[in-house]
Amino acid sequence: MKIDEKKPKIYVDADACPVKAEIASAARKHGIETIFVASYNHASTETFNGKWVYVDTGKEAADLQIVNMARSGDIVVTQDIGLAGLLLKRDVIVLTPRGKQYTETNIGTALEFRYLSAMERRSGNYLKGPKKQTDEDKHAFSSQLEKILSNLAGING
Repeated sequence: MKIDEKKPKIYVDADACPVKAEIASAARKHGIETIFVASYNHASTETFNGKWVYVDTGKEAADLQIVNMARSGDIVVTQDIGLAGLLLKRDVIVLTPRGKQYTETNIGTALEFRYLSAMERRSGNYLKGPKKQTDEDKHAFSSQLEKILSNLAGING
C-alpha cells in the first residue's frame, strides 16, 4: 500500500523496542509512514520497511529527536514514561510495546510510580525490572495498534 503523507506517522523509540516487526506490518497494512529513532549504538541492518533516524548515544538523544519530530495525531511507541508525558501534552498517541496506551488519565499514576521506583533505587533497594516480552504481550500490542490505526482511518473495529 502506498504511504499517504496526510496520515499520521508512527515514531518508534527503537533502541530496545521488541515489536518492530509488528509495527512495520500494521503500518504497511494502513499505508502509514514509520520512523524508527535509535542511537548509533543500535544501528540495524533490518529496516522493517521504515525510515531510520540515528542520533548520538546521549541518554535522552532519541527521546528529544522524537519530541522534535512528532506532531498532534501521530503515534509514538515507547517504553519511556517521561517521553510519554511530554508527548501527551502535544496530543500525540502513545503506546507501549506491551499494548498499553498512555492517556492524560493514567500518565500521572505512571509518572508517580516511576518517581517512587527511582527513590527506592537511590536508597539502595532495587526492584526487579520488567518481565520479558511474551507472545501475549506482542499480541496485545498488535491488537491495540490495529484498533488505533482503524479508528484513525474511520474503521470501527
